[in-house]
Amino acid sequence: MTRFLEDDHRRLEKLLNKAMITGGRIDQGHYDEFRSGLLRHIGMEEKILLPAAQRSNGGAPLSIAATLRLDHGAIAALLMPTPTPELIAVLRSILNKHNEVEEGLDGLYAICDKLAGAETDDLMAKLRAAPAVAVLPHSDTPAVLGAVRRALERAKYEYLSDSMPSS
Repeated sequence: MTRFLEDDHRRLEKLLNKAMITGGRIDQGHYDEFRSGLLRHIGMEEKILLPAAQRSNGGAPLSIAATLRLDHGAIAALLMPTPTPELIAVLRSILNKHNEVEEGLDGLYAICDKLAGAETDDLMAKLRAAPAVAVLPHSDTPAVLGAVRRALERAKYEYLSDSMPSS
């Protein structure tokens, strides 16, 4: 599972890099592909991986699960507004920190590999079969921007008002 999920992180990083065009412009097609792929990846972790880890852990959530869920909320919230170079910089910063918690010898993926045992093949089949996520159009309404701010604050990330588009 580790290899599959880490490879997906690298694929998403490449898509985000392709979305950034010189001069501060964003290639919306690549960004939309990144956005949809990232939401699918978060869904795989939230709906398949974390519940399976909790079952394998005697019903107790992993100690890092709450932090990961707050991060997922902040990341998903940042995908709602129209992307700007500043918003993408904030998103990239959060993803870099978040991916460190998931990857590595003591990361989420390694823990899940150890806990899964005989369930590994079944989990891999479920991860591979995870459906694409329907993505709504961007929204820069005050309600959405407020939700982004609150999600970032809950996850203990700094809200940069100048990184959000003006409504």
